[in-house]
Amino acid sequence: MVYKNAKLPDGKVVDIEVIDGKIVAVDKELTSVKEIDLKEAYIVPKIVDLNVRLKDASLGASGIKELAKEAKKGGIGHCVVMPDTTPPLDNEVALEFAQNTIKDIQDVTIDLAINTLQEDLSLSNIAILLKKGACVPYMSTIAKNNIAIKIAEYVKMYKTTLFCKAEDNSLKLQGVMFEGDVSAKLGLAGIPELSEVVHVSRMIEIARYYDIAILFKAIASPRSLEMIDKAKKEGVQVQAEVSLHHLLFDDTACEDFNTTAKIDPPLMDTASQKALVAALKEGRIDTLTLLHQPSSPVNKEVAFFDAAYGSSALAEGWGLYYTKLVKSGVLSLSQLIELVVQKPLSLLGLPPKRLQRGADINDFVVLDIDRSSKIENSNSLYNGEEISVQVRELS
Repeated sequence: MVYKNAKLPDGKVVDIEVIDGKIVAVDKELTSVKEIDLKEAYIVPKIVDLNVRLKDASLGASGIKELAKEAKKGGIGHCVVMPDTTPPLDNEVALEFAQNTIKDIQDVTIDLAINTLQEDLSLSNIAILLKKGACVPYMSTIAKNNIAIKIAEYVKMYKTTLFCKAEDNSLKLQGVMFEGDVSAKLGLAGIPELSEVVHVSRMIEIARYYDIAILFKAIASPRSLEMIDKAKKEGVQVQAEVSLHHLLFDDTACEDFNTTAKIDPPLMDTASQKALVAALKEGRIDTLTLLHQPSSPVNKEVAFFDAAYGSSALAEGWGLYYTKLVKSGVLSLSQLIELVVQKPLSLLGLPPKRLQRGADINDFVVLDIDRSSKIENSNSLYNGEEISVQVRELS
């Protein structure tokens, strides 16, 4: 089998020979009895998303299967499911249940992060859960200092990366969106930027002291990015993940009590959103996420205060990334691939996905960038928008 006229992210057009699912040659003018002309459509690696949640945060077989279906449709090949589910992924029983469902999933790799905190904010059995196949430890900074330090010791012992959500429970408990002019206009309780910033600062110092690696999840504050960037230059092993939502939207999306714009962390003001885009262009963001957190209509079509957090995005993954960041000129396609494929893989301790001899062709998809479609998903921030990409599997 030879795929003719495949365009690489750098713009080169090549032919790709595949035998038994493995790439055996990438060159010009390859021939075979069976040939498929890609007509200069892009061939790219599947997305790796390190911050995915199940529908309604429900840890069930149907939710996991639906997640895999949406991921495949969007060109996502690897997902890490966050552990703040119901029931939570903080014990062996829940982990084993999820693993038994995942083992039957085809085409999409699904890994499970484990919650280092139990519901009473005591430590979960981190060592056992990691040994039983959990992907990475996850921690919310609602943990007290003595607990956070114990978690850091486990992270150091197992030479892994701590996925850390910076938030202050006392500051965000009553808030439902970013604290600013829009929240005041809507009469809604706000969550101050300090809720994130103060705990980013705290966890940077823990990372520095224990010499551990931390990935800060879905950073929304430009001030947080500044601190993380400064710490990286000082040799601290900290990195920042930012969501596509926070790059494209600000808190005005919440006007008219639009519950699809109620996400966690909350969308910030216009100045902050523009600062995040500037940081992306300057290379100060380490990885991106679609921040997929879908909800049933019954949990979204209610008053803003009562609505569930989250927005759906996985099924439109490559289409959104390409349309919003590459076609718009924010990033090159090669730069985007580093942020949504290669860097996430390195954070999981996995090798990069390169289109080369020996690679698995199933790790790649085709992007037809001239075939637009309209997003029709009432649970999506992008509902009604056009995306200029159609994702196709290679077969």
